[in-house]
This record gives sequence, structure tokens and C-alpha cells, in this order.
Amino acid sequence: MSLGLAAATLLLLPGFCVSAGPPKTSVSEDQETVLLVWHSDGADPPNCWTSFQIGGCRVTGDRGEFRWTDGVLFRHLDVVNAGDASLPREPRPPGQKWIWFQIQSPTMTPRLAEYEGVYNLTFSYREDSDIFLPPGYLVPNALLDYFPQAANAVPLDASAARRRGCLSWVVSHWSEKLERVTLYNALKDHVPVDLYGDAGKAIPPGKDAVVELLRDYQFYLALENAQHTDYITEKLWNAVLAGTIPVVLGPSRENYERYLPPEAFVHVDDFPTVRDLARYLLKVRDDPVLLETHLGWRRKYSVYRPAKWDEYYCVACEVVRLRRGRTDVVRNLEAWYFS
Repeated sequence: MSLGLAAATLLLLPGFCVSAGPPKTSVSEDQETVLLVWHSDGADPPNCWTSFQIGGCRVTGDRGEFRWTDGVLFRHLDVVNAGDASLPREPRPPGQKWIWFQIQSPTMTPRLAEYEGVYNLTFSYREDSDIFLPPGYLVPNALLDYFPQAANAVPLDASAARRRGCLSWVVSHWSEKLERVTLYNALKDHVPVDLYGDAGKAIPPGKDAVVELLRDYQFYLALENAQHTDYITEKLWNAVLAGTIPVVLGPSRENYERYLPPEAFVHVDDFPTVRDLARYLLKVRDDPVLLETHLGWRRKYSVYRPAKWDEYYCVACEVVRLRRGRTDVVRNLEAWYFS
């Protein structure tokens, strides 16, 4: 089981830290664990306890501390693009854990084969990573009293009122070769689609601008740029937060159902043709009973979105702390990530 992951009902509820087995050595409560972020952006490191109630951990971006840190986190794209500064030149201190960190899809992950046997832990969007933290997840309202970040979880509005717009899509990476663009081009012939981003209308300025924009629409095209196991990005959670029904293209329906109730989204694979998909969307929009079916589940849940990047670093530090005394080597990194 991945560290940083636990299950609640049928949905994923990361944030409660569960170990695959007890550490081989005990971890003293006052023994600080230090995580070095190798390619730091220069921002002030987070206080893991104040921000996320993760104790015994300190995050630093100071490479001068390399020799005595317990773990080092390497963002894969920074490593492959950094040339001579990609990895430390000094020998790795005994017991220090190197963490491979990547949230992009395999399609956007080059040169993995060069790093076989280099790392000790994986950290990605995949549920079977050693460290797993998705861009968002549901928290049952009945469990909020037990959720450390309850104050930052957003209760969901279950309103099934008809909205001004029918269907929208916000897209930044446009390529006619992508399956999502092919889907859009076919779908817009059957149902009106308001397009925003680099290929359409400008997104209004402001924090959470995309979520606010989507509140005007009944449906949103949450279309991933690649289809891989567990690759479900913030696109889905923008729709959920906005109270619009996500129309998803990505991994299988079963994969999405690990994160949302089955009625919470419309999967493009559920329909034999794009025309059938469009007909269903128009039917739902005009049917209060169907709208309630797709939105009523929201009364029981809140959404939590981990803070980039601070929470990711603190969770990684906590896992290093829990696994002190255990040293594994990540082998077959490329084969696993592309599986």
C-alpha cells in the first residue's frame, strides 16, 4: 500500500498516513527528519506542522545541507533539463533516500531508462507509487472531524438549478493529434461548446478564475491530454468544485470511480458515438430528475485540494521519516510508469 494513502468507503482519502509495514527501527518523536528539495524555486520552505499538522519534519532547499538530510526529492523534468546539475555529485550519505517525483503523464516523461536503480522511492499521481497524493479528493462530511485539514476542505453545493451555459472547455495545450481535440471537433457539431484558453476566449483574471467560470455551465469537458492509469488532473476537480458535471476523457470509468461516485461524472466511453454523448448531455440538461441524479451525491462530501507544492514536500518528508531504517531501490522505473 502506498504511504500517504488510506481508503474511505469506495473512494480514495489520502492524507491519513498508512504504512505498508512497521519501520524496522523506531522513530523518536523528537528526532527531526529533513527533506531537501534539490531543484528548489527559492521560496521559503513550508512549516509542516503549522500548515499540515505533520510533525517531526523540516523541508529545505539549501543544497549545503545535502550531507545530513534524510531524503532528497528530485522533480524528474528538472533533473532531465538541468544538465550537469541534474543530480548531486557528492556520494550519497548512508541511509539517505532519493525520491523520484513526477506528476506529468508518461507521455510527458522522457529519459526514464537513464535513472533505473537511482531512486529509493517514487512519488506521483499513481496510486501504486510509494508516495501518493492526487490533485484533489473527496472527504465524506461524516469524517471531517477526523480529517486534519478539515478547515481547508470545501463543502459541495448540490444545487441542480439550470445554468446559463450548457458545455464549456478550458484548454491550454492544443494539438490536432490529441484525442481530446478530435472529440471536441466532433462534439461541437451536436452541442454548443464554449471554448476558453489558448484556443478560445480569454479566461477572466483572478484566483480560482477557472472554477468561477465553470459555475455558469451545466457540463465541463475534463479531457486529459493523455490516457494513462490514474492520470486524472486538476481539470476534474475544477469541475467538481464549480458544481458542474464533468464529462471525462482519461483512464477507464473504473479508475475514475476510485475518486468519485459513479453518477458524479459522464465518461465518454459510456457512449458508442459522439452523437449519443451529445444527446445524453442535452437530455440531462432538460431533465430535473437526471440532474439530481448527477448532482445529489454532493450533499455528503467536501473536496480537499493539496497545496502545491508545500504539502507535497511535507508528505514526502513524513514518508521518509516513517521509513527511516528501510532502504529500497526503485527498479524497472520506466516499465512501471508506462504500465
